[in-house]
Amino acid sequence: MASGKQGSKRRSGCPLNASVEMLGDRWSLLIIRDMMLRGFHSYKEFLESYEGIATNILADRLRRLEAYGIISTERDSSDGRKVVYKLTAKGIDLAPVMAEMVLWAAAHEDTGNEALVKELQKDKQGFIAAVLQRWAASALAAEKATVPSD
Repeated sequence: MASGKQGSKRRSGCPLNASVEMLGDRWSLLIIRDMMLRGFHSYKEFLESYEGIATNILADRLRRLEAYGIISTERDSSDGRKVVYKLTAKGIDLAPVMAEMVLWAAAHEDTGNEALVKELQKDKQGFIAAVLQRWAASALAAEKATVPSD
């Protein structure tokens, strides 16, 4: 059984409505994109993304994505004052959805990043598999870093 935000009340039981309520708006999707494709993990990296998100919006979206279990946070091992953001398994499951959204937009609008569009058009499954593989390798490396050695 899928779990949602604790104590959340949805406007309806429609699965599309649940998706919209969790992802919220463009900023949430762009944060997920930056984590998935650019490997962003820090507040500063998200803030410096070229779309120009405001600090209050960024903080709110990060909290919201964490509350819905799409991202997780932990303290930076090299600087305990900093927070590291990571996609959860629930978050990385959005990879095929994000790929389809890129292809849909490119088919109906004049968009940039032709290299990404061409790569997805050429081998969408391979592209998604590479994203999932990078995520899994990153998650494994993080797990090894937190396990004390004997």
